[in-house]
Amino acid sequence: MITMIAGEIANFAAYAFAPAILVTPLGALSIIISAALAHAILQEKLHTFGILGCALCVVGSTTIVLHAPQEREIESVKEVWDLATEPAFLLYAAIVITAAVVIIIRVIPHYGQTHVMVYISICSLMGSLSVMSVKALGIALKLTFSGMNQLLYPQTWAFTLIVLACVITQINYLNKALDTFNAAVVSPIYYVMFTSLTILASVIMFKDWDGKNASQIVTEICGFVTILSGTFLLHETKDMVEGSSQSLSLRLPKHEEEDEGLDPEGIPLRQLDTLGPK
Repeated sequence: MITMIAGEIANFAAYAFAPAILVTPLGALSIIISAALAHAILQEKLHTFGILGCALCVVGSTTIVLHAPQEREIESVKEVWDLATEPAFLLYAAIVITAAVVIIIRVIPHYGQTHVMVYISICSLMGSLSVMSVKALGIALKLTFSGMNQLLYPQTWAFTLIVLACVITQINYLNKALDTFNAAVVSPIYYVMFTSLTILASVIMFKDWDGKNASQIVTEICGFVTILSGTFLLHETKDMVEGSSQSLSLRLPKHEEEDEGLDPEGIPLRQLDTLGPK
């Protein structure tokens, strides 16, 4: 728990010194470290596909680092507030909040227990806003520690409230997703959606790709896709035994129990005898 808290503090600090388009995808490196430690300490077998997934994550991360945009110089939290209140980002935020509310009110009651994308969509949408607010708050604290007190500005506290609201919503629905569906399915899908929307939000708000040519942007996107491929490969094959083709179950065992007694076509097994000749 201590190392986990220290890691989250370091991740929070990273947003104050580097663009979100760089920091967020590099979260995949924790997957590599976890796989390596599990192999070394817990004696978990790291098969060929796992090694390939780790290699893809390293290659993708290196590509992103080499072509990441420079962090723009910001002298006050008011500058971040001005970026956040530009029409383009306000439109993005309005679309995100509207979509999240519609999903919560209209979609969850009907499809929340059967479609994994429902809960993950809310987590990812709100997560993209929380990262932008975390970055703003991190910049405010960095400037404060350097001697320019940003705690006097109401914008700092506004970003703090946004962070709290978004993070609480994000954690709530992520827990529901993990409670309903298999974590090996939730984790890679959530990583893809959350990272993609965070990059989109950062490009809109901080204009990370301004001044970069098409080849640099395409190279960054290719690096991101390479990380996604490695992440999916690690998660989808983490329980696979060499030479086995066992498929991954989408729902948790406790939910699969509800489907017991059904043949592949959904007919109760206990009724099959009554359907045949006597």
